Amino acid sequence: MNNEAEHIQESIKIWDPIIRIFHWLLVSCFMIAYITEEDFIFIHTYSGYIILFLLSIRIFWGLLGSKHARFSDFLYSPKEIIKFLKDTLQLKAPRYLGHNPAGGAMVFILLISLVICTMSGLMVYGIEDNSGPLASWLSGFSYDHHFWGEVVEEVHEFFANFILFLVIIHIAGVIVESRIHQENLVKAMITGNKVSNVEGRK
Repeated sequence: MNNEAEHIQESIKIWDPIIRIFHWLLVSCFMIAYITEEDFIFIHTYSGYIILFLLSIRIFWGLLGSKHARFSDFLYSPKEIIKFLKDTLQLKAPRYLGHNPAGGAMVFILLISLVICTMSGLMVYGIEDNSGPLASWLSGFSYDHHFWGEVVEEVHEFFANFILFLVIIHIAGVIVESRIHQENLVKAMITGNKVSNVEGRK
């Protein structure tokens, strides 16, 4: 009984099911969309639709969700973010139960980039193929379809590659933080649990 009570005290639920499902579905859909590109336009397009749906849920949950899911829980000042990054380079960054300052900044950058990427993708689909939810709206404007189609497509491709770059940095950050604090952050995003003993704000 003592061991069981001790275990309950040491383990705490951090990531709720919505956050965990969102995270892994987003990873899967983005990779599918990135790999398929124009070669499998149906799969690429519907992966984008799912990503947009997931983003709308995440934004809603970021405002009204559980403690560590809310944007207010990991909104840090630039000064805090820079200090955390410097501490990380010295392998002495403090441990956080929720998103640390660098992780919080990454979430905001990723969400903004994903919104731009998906919306520009919908615009490309509407301009070049006259399809999708924005097609009828775009058809009401007089513009050079070829020129603006290429411009929006460049924006879409830039942010797709930029997001992949951010994902690589995110994975590297997870590995470094896992090593510094001797905990499996990937497992935590699967189970939702972390060890509760922590110093600092979170």
